[in-house]
Amino acid sequence: MLTSKLARAKGELKDEEQVSRAQLGAFFAAMTIRANAFPEPTQWSEGERCAMNHYWPQLVRALPPDIIFIADPEGSIMGAGNSIGPRFGGSIPSEMRLVGALREVLAGGHLGYEEVQGVLKDVLPLKLDGSASHSVSESLLSAFLIGQRMNRETDRELKAYCLAFDDELGQPPIADVKSLTHYGEPYDGNTRFFRSTLFVAAVRSCYGESCLLHGVDWMPPKAGITEEQMLQFMGANTHLSPLQAKMLLEDGEVGFGYVSQRDTHPSLHSLVGLREHIKKRPPLATSEKIQQIVRARGREAIVAGFYHDGYEEPLLMLMRRRGVQSGLVVKGEEGALSMTTKSRSIHASKGLPVNYCSGFRSLNVVSAGALDGVSRETFTMEVNARDLGFEPSDTPRTDRSVSRNLELGLAALGGEKGPAYDRIVLNAGMIDHLLGCDGAEDISRALDRAREAIDSGKALSRLLNYIKVSNKVK
Repeated sequence: MLTSKLARAKGELKDEEQVSRAQLGAFFAAMTIRANAFPEPTQWSEGERCAMNHYWPQLVRALPPDIIFIADPEGSIMGAGNSIGPRFGGSIPSEMRLVGALREVLAGGHLGYEEVQGVLKDVLPLKLDGSASHSVSESLLSAFLIGQRMNRETDRELKAYCLAFDDELGQPPIADVKSLTHYGEPYDGNTRFFRSTLFVAAVRSCYGESCLLHGVDWMPPKAGITEEQMLQFMGANTHLSPLQAKMLLEDGEVGFGYVSQRDTHPSLHSLVGLREHIKKRPPLATSEKIQQIVRARGREAIVAGFYHDGYEEPLLMLMRRRGVQSGLVVKGEEGALSMTTKSRSIHASKGLPVNYCSGFRSLNVVSAGALDGVSRETFTMEVNARDLGFEPSDTPRTDRSVSRNLELGLAALGGEKGPAYDRIVLNAGMIDHLLGCDGAEDISRALDRAREAIDSGKALSRLLNYIKVSNKVK
């Protein structure tokens, strides 16, 4: 690994083999944090120590100062007198602030809310070609993002990531709907299994549970199927502003909407290329799921998917800080929101089981922003579809095929019974029930309501209406 980094620095690799500055920053940040802050069994191996000692003199001569700083922020590898790391401080104010924050991060430390917000607002919007006066080295930014994730972000750090870009969005429009659920699917999509949320939104909209989906067309590291890809494939307009999405939510024949990060948060979207190079999910992958791009006059809820244990409580914390009446995290298949009807004995996963749910709901129905004095009920459960009357079935595979995912979803909305149909019903009914939606107190009634929305043809009609209306809104 170190030999390839050195060859890249010397310009000895072909263009297609070149290692980017972002990759170098992420790699050396990970190495530095492992050496400084990880438990002894996960620190450098003997082989890594030998390689670093052998190649470090050449790296110092070949690599630019910012990457040397990331690899050796305190000049400890060769001694302070021989390393340029401690002398690097950045060349512009935004870079100087980032370097100061990185010193703490690379030592395994954490930052305050204001510190993280200050760094993010300094460096974004970002132009990696260096044409903007406030742009920073992509190696420093990738080191910062991957370093915060390796140190496991604190609540205050995640809050800063979550709220840092609200100013860019501006004051969200308020939709005149009685209930609005914000869906926070992982932005990098599904690579293997049927992704049901778009079809669930069409079902729930039939009985007044408006849904707002948000995401991107393509996102690393998984680069899987997303809602935006499916909507594009069907010919829907995926370049909607928050105000246009509000109009779709209020439309009596639609009742749900989708907005792209590209249009709502261009600064965040500008990092897609950087995220492709660092290959790992940065803190943004958690916080971007907890957004309120449109608000509602009525009740609001946020639902988000997760995979790695330990992120369920931070996600719920961010939801509470958003002030919504109900919040839910779901460990669906592939970390997405789709709960499965697989047999419990064969869908085991690492850590928490698939279909694990945790959340909160208010005990009073109140308008948005009026939570003072309202008590919350918290819950944790594992949904067993068989107990709810579903026959166990294997999840349909889509294997990155947008057309296959649409074929399954549209057939289900057309009334074709089977695994895709069952998953849409299960996810619509359970979300209604767990969020405490009107008429969903009894889970059997909630599931029957979802089935009726499909079997009557209303859900399919809503989805087809969305395609037409999204192309007409001004």
